[in-house]
Amino acid sequence: MPRLRKCLIAFLLLAGPLCAEVRSLTILHSNDLHARLLPLDNHHGGFASLAAVLRREREGCTDCIYLNAGDLVQGTPVSSIFKGLPVYQISNLLGIDAATLGNHEFDYGWAQVQQFLQTARYPVVSSNVVDGEGKLMTPAPYVILKVNGLRVAVIGAMTDSLPELTNPKSVGEWHPLPVLATARKYAAEVRDRSDLIVLLGHITGGEERAFLAGAPEIPVLVTGHVHSGLPQAVTRNGRILVRVKSYGEEIGKLTLQVDTVKKAPLAGWKWTRIPIDSTAPPPAEDVAREVNRWEEKVTAQVDRPLATSKRALSRAEVKALMERAMCDASGADFAFMNLGGVRDTLPAGQLLERHIWDIMPFDNMLVVGTFRGRELPEVVTANRKVDPDRQYSLAVTDFTAANQATAENLRSTGLKFPREVGLVRDVLIDWFRKQGTIE
Repeated sequence: MPRLRKCLIAFLLLAGPLCAEVRSLTILHSNDLHARLLPLDNHHGGFASLAAVLRREREGCTDCIYLNAGDLVQGTPVSSIFKGLPVYQISNLLGIDAATLGNHEFDYGWAQVQQFLQTARYPVVSSNVVDGEGKLMTPAPYVILKVNGLRVAVIGAMTDSLPELTNPKSVGEWHPLPVLATARKYAAEVRDRSDLIVLLGHITGGEERAFLAGAPEIPVLVTGHVHSGLPQAVTRNGRILVRVKSYGEEIGKLTLQVDTVKKAPLAGWKWTRIPIDSTAPPPAEDVAREVNRWEEKVTAQVDRPLATSKRALSRAEVKALMERAMCDASGADFAFMNLGGVRDTLPAGQLLERHIWDIMPFDNMLVVGTFRGRELPEVVTANRKVDPDRQYSLAVTDFTAANQATAENLRSTGLKFPREVGLVRDVLIDWFRKQGTIE
């Protein structure tokens, strides 16, 4: 009998690989929706159209999940005025299976993030955002989704650069642990309880490359934060990275054949980008009702005529206009606006106050400091000659003042901006109204 038992065990060990299953999985995904509830000027996006496309793709699909890679809020008046909550409420109608936090979830303060987590009727996971005692901000670092007989572990991840992307008062003691090492730690923890591990990351392009190079235990990366979509999936040693355009212009569809023994996708995967056309198919009526209900609450405040623009303006041109307005309003000699803080372009023709909310959705304050010419950052003076001993005034946002050392801002340290002028958005609205016509 012992010999028979040994033979049976040997047979089972040898037969194990023959019992491996290959199961299909479809991952629908989006990122950086940024509260664009309504369609864009190019007729792309809009939450009601997004919902319609998602429902079309999921109809009859037994292996589908839908993931969102952060920055759901911030970017439109509804989000700014109501601190993001309506966007999370409407997101419950999209059928999200799991999401992660983006840096802009913190724009209304860390306490509001807790409101988002309570509002969402789907798991929001982040493995590396912790408080001073190491407690996770989200209820869990990952979630295991069960679909088509697969156990799909979705690990949330936040960029290491979170402190540079927010005002210190907005994040409080919350901060990111090293994103790569932390995600790998949880991947090791969940490996035996899952058939496939997916990183749902709100991370930089450099961090994407670091994961591809240094996290072999995570075979699928679904990311956001970089607003431009990838033209095609990026692969390395059989592992896959996908990311789509921001503002709901498209969703991604990644179809996989998953080997449950190797716990990895087979070579027969496919990734497609599906455009969200607001003219077809018909928008989802329930989502459209909610979008319209919230938009009606702000239209009287933001859809007032403001000025006329003789041509469409790029983000770089809008940045220059904003700096002019900041100088005029504060009387400063110089002004600096970080390009990342310019959130939209401006169209030709009639401008509304809504357009100013779109280019400056943040509640940033305009602040001013006085410095000798030699102290002014090069990014501010550019090619203008300054007297190194003369005093000059410089106007910036409080975000730039708090993050002045970063490459996107002043690349300087120790500059103080004691004078506060007012909300940048209000300054811009007043300036555009006085201009009347933008050349």
